[in-house]
Amino acid sequence: MQKRVFRIGALTGLAAIGAASLLASGAPALAAPTARPDIVGHIVGRFNGAQPPTSAQCLAATGLACYDPAQIAAHYNLDALHDRGLTGKGKTIVIVDSYGSPTIAGDLQTFDAVFHLPAASLSIIQPVGAVPPFDPTNATMVGWAEETTLDVEWSHAIAPGAKILLVETPVAETEGSVGFPQIVAAENYVINHHLGDVISQSFGATEPTFSSPAAIFALRSAFKNAAEHNVTVLAASGDNGATDAFFDGTCCYAHHVNSWPSSDPLVTSVGGTEVVPRANGTPESVSHDVVWQDPATIVGGPAGQTCCAGGGGPSAVFSRPDYQNSVAGVVGNSRGTPDISMSASLSGAVLVYWSFQPFGPSYFQIAGTSEASPIFSGIVAMADQLAGHDLGQLNGRLYRLATTSNNGIVDVTKGGNGMTFPDAHKGNAVVTVAGYNAGPGYDLASGLGTINAAVFIPALVAI
Repeated sequence: MQKRVFRIGALTGLAAIGAASLLASGAPALAAPTARPDIVGHIVGRFNGAQPPTSAQCLAATGLACYDPAQIAAHYNLDALHDRGLTGKGKTIVIVDSYGSPTIAGDLQTFDAVFHLPAASLSIIQPVGAVPPFDPTNATMVGWAEETTLDVEWSHAIAPGAKILLVETPVAETEGSVGFPQIVAAENYVINHHLGDVISQSFGATEPTFSSPAAIFALRSAFKNAAEHNVTVLAASGDNGATDAFFDGTCCYAHHVNSWPSSDPLVTSVGGTEVVPRANGTPESVSHDVVWQDPATIVGGPAGQTCCAGGGGPSAVFSRPDYQNSVAGVVGNSRGTPDISMSASLSGAVLVYWSFQPFGPSYFQIAGTSEASPIFSGIVAMADQLAGHDLGQLNGRLYRLATTSNNGIVDVTKGGNGMTFPDAHKGNAVVTVAGYNAGPGYDLASGLGTINAAVFIPALVAI
């Protein structure tokens, strides 16, 4: 699970101002902020009402822009592809989450209706055991329900013709190996029964929290299986920049670390960018994207600290795969992450809807690389449809594509993923972990860059 999380309660001052202005305009009201334990998801705004807020209303209420499916589709230049019928039709995106959400079917219907998306084909399975009954007082369960909602709604928003298969597991993934045996078994079930074409994983555990590298190697069977069966596997690169959380979930190691499964060479690691907002909150063109790194002040934190940043760096477990030989000067002898990056910043969060308690029914601004992975899963589904077959293990194609011209990869050359934060294991002393800076070509902050989908998808298929 991506663990760098911020409470709705951190927005108290901005929320009080924003709610008044929204109520005066007759727009959706920003709900009273509520403090809660750290759980999955970077939630920076909650809006009551039958209609979602506009970008301008989010900006007025929280100081942070919010984007709807149409805006993200326009940002990545997806509209022309959708108009041609390239929507992921005939393909299935597999979303894997612990516990799932008790209201996802109805929430997805509401999301589709309000944002004028085609009705989704959603199936839910629990192949390795029934999940426990949903408990709205259990912060872990609520967090996974939030994560599930983000994953399902935004994979569908990008590839509205693709089927969605939600795979729920009965043990929460936290850090180390916890929860992974169930996830691996569930993914193997999906692959063995030919149920999906691309798997999106919005979770990860810091490599040093596993007992040994051997503990990670023992959990790779689903990724090997996916490679053999031509199924693409994605994973979020993490939300703590060039470091990540301790075993107890607190932030963070005072040196560079990476997280698995993002660091696995058989997985495409999806990092984070900021889709830069204009003054009215609408997104700039994709050429303006920068590495995701948000200051703590945007969520009510102290000046000089970092709330979050796109994960990236060298793996301490996996050596450099052959497909990264072209970027050996950057990654050295290690597997480097991310491979590609998509929207993840709190400064331009996406809108989701859920109705489960204790915070629903409401619209929410939510972000993180937990957003980036399902967004890219929709891109893969569209590419599979265009190809007429599954592209499977994607990284070899990606790095070959990067060496060609007119490839649809948009280089991200600004920003970095360093972190400054209170170290819970050092009496909350403020620690800075220098990150990696973006620059021309591949880097350990944004990978190969982000995409102009109208060019990228045909080029990826053709390579």
